[in-house]
Amino acid sequence: MLDTPKRPTLKSMAAELGIHVSTLSRVLNGDASAVTKAASPDVIERIRQLAAERNYKPNIQATALRLQRSQEIGILMPRMTDLVMATLYEGIDAAADGAGYMTFVSNTLDEPARQRALIDRNLRRQVAGLIIGDSHLGSGEALLANLRDRNVPYVLISRRQPGHPTVACDDFLGGRLAAEHLHAIGCRNVAVLAGERFASTGADRTSGFISFFSEKGIEVSADRILHGRFDTQEGRRQGQHLLSLDRSIDGVFAVNDFLAIGLMGAIREADLRLGTDVAVVGFNDTPLAAQLPIPLSSVRLPLHEMGNMAFQALLARIEGSEVESILVTPALSVRESSAMFNRR
Repeated sequence: MLDTPKRPTLKSMAAELGIHVSTLSRVLNGDASAVTKAASPDVIERIRQLAAERNYKPNIQATALRLQRSQEIGILMPRMTDLVMATLYEGIDAAADGAGYMTFVSNTLDEPARQRALIDRNLRRQVAGLIIGDSHLGSGEALLANLRDRNVPYVLISRRQPGHPTVACDDFLGGRLAAEHLHAIGCRNVAVLAGERFASTGADRTSGFISFFSEKGIEVSADRILHGRFDTQEGRRQGQHLLSLDRSIDGVFAVNDFLAIGLMGAIREADLRLGTDVAVVGFNDTPLAAQLPIPLSSVRLPLHEMGNMAFQALLARIEGSEVESILVTPALSVRESSAMFNRR
């Protein structure tokens, strides 16, 4: 009968390498911030190489007990089918992995009851902290205040809530960038696909856009500001509605790229020329934007980097530090969906 190979232990591997077991433990099981203090780069590399060869797996429960906190991070997103949310999550997960944390993500579908239930489930798992990407303006305040009162480390991402730590875009500025561009190319009869009313992203982008045109003496009427879901079907429906009201609309700002893509379909259906008859600007500059048959002008964000920033902010909170909210500066990528307008 074949002997079952013994599972490697810290003690056995330390003996094999000729180093103290505590050094091995700090490198393989410790808080990542302490790893570089545990040994020289050469010794760290030898330890990790041997652990890989022996297929050593740290005991997560034991590590959590020793560090007196979980090594898991809970993440709440509206929908992971949303490419923006998925990219933010990739940035979070990469940063967490580098720091020795595991992440798991929950889809809340932007439903308040589901948000509360999933947060409770996360807390029963005793997660080290939460990153929240689905906060609702106003109504979400009570939920966050409860987390704060319970001393749960948390950070918001993408959507802001006044008084709570957030990593987000300067969405107001992003809306102004879109407005400045459309105004500069000659658009005066403009409209906005504004997204959900409860999302600070859409609200702030819309406010920035409207404020710029107001300063230029152009008021965007309420019937030209359409609210709804952040998806292509909604963008198409809203585009059809706008063009049924007024085919002379010459510029539309959509507060995310998927709304803009749906809108572009409605413009084609109306036998109007995208980028010539109607200029369109989206937001987030997802990879798809530049690959469309008529590439989409869009306000660009460093989404992956924002995910990294959110994790680093959460880690600071886990370790007891106060953190300031971070507003990332957006930039406009101009493409054919608006670049041809002033050449009519």
